Amino acid sequence: MQQIIDFHTHAFPEALAERAMRQLVSEAEGVVAWLDGRLSSLLASMDDNNIETSVLCSIATRPEQFEPIFKWSREIASERIVPLPSVHPDDPRAVERIGRIAEAGFKGVKMHPYYQDFCVDDPALDPLYTAMCDHNLMLTLHTGFDIAFERVEKASPRQISTVLDRFAQLRLITTHMGGWQQWDQVERYLIGRPVYMETSWSLEYLDAEQARRMLQNHPRQFILFGTDSPWTDQAASIRAVEKLNLSESLLEHLFYTNARALLKD
Repeated sequence: MQQIIDFHTHAFPEALAERAMRQLVSEAEGVVAWLDGRLSSLLASMDDNNIETSVLCSIATRPEQFEPIFKWSREIASERIVPLPSVHPDDPRAVERIGRIAEAGFKGVKMHPYYQDFCVDDPALDPLYTAMCDHNLMLTLHTGFDIAFERVEKASPRQISTVLDRFAQLRLITTHMGGWQQWDQVERYLIGRPVYMETSWSLEYLDAEQARRMLQNHPRQFILFGTDSPWTDQAASIRAVEKLNLSESLLEHLFYTNARALLKD
């Protein structure tokens, strides 16, 4: 049976889950939540779908959210749940926060250009990227457009390519197949480059032939499986990958090998 690591999930503290999910669903027309946002529900879904580990991404929408997210991330960290805390680029202590995240043993950081209102290629972020490189932390970054926001480019493949040119050592994980609803740009600017690309919230929108071509043409050590649970069904996301008729070797890299290597670093 294929081992699986889901590199992109979300959950919330028990006391906040119901309110957070209600607000997020209201912000994005047509979005359906498959789970209730609780950690227990994510773990149950993982059990049902043979998912060994999930990477849990938090987003600090304000600088003052760093501490509660950091504290909760430390509380829930386990072999099955790998939390990524979040820093806000407007936080005057953001670079210091990166050091704390590394010292606490976390594998990386999650940032979201739309919820945190920044452009990925803004030079103001250079000290943050430098700190992540210095501490060998991953950066999981929302890329492409976002369904809940106007289509203003903040994390386009072209912009990401600029960041890669400046920070070759940055261990960057681009979500949503390199750029949600900007996949032609992904093929132009990112496919073939040493940047991680995960599958969350994408195969439902991508033409199957383009998805297959992108995954086959990208370096196989830089592809990851992700779902964006609770916003997608983990079982359906697994089936969507399996329908692409990829080779067994490619599936092994996508579902497990690459993620396990990243999480062991």
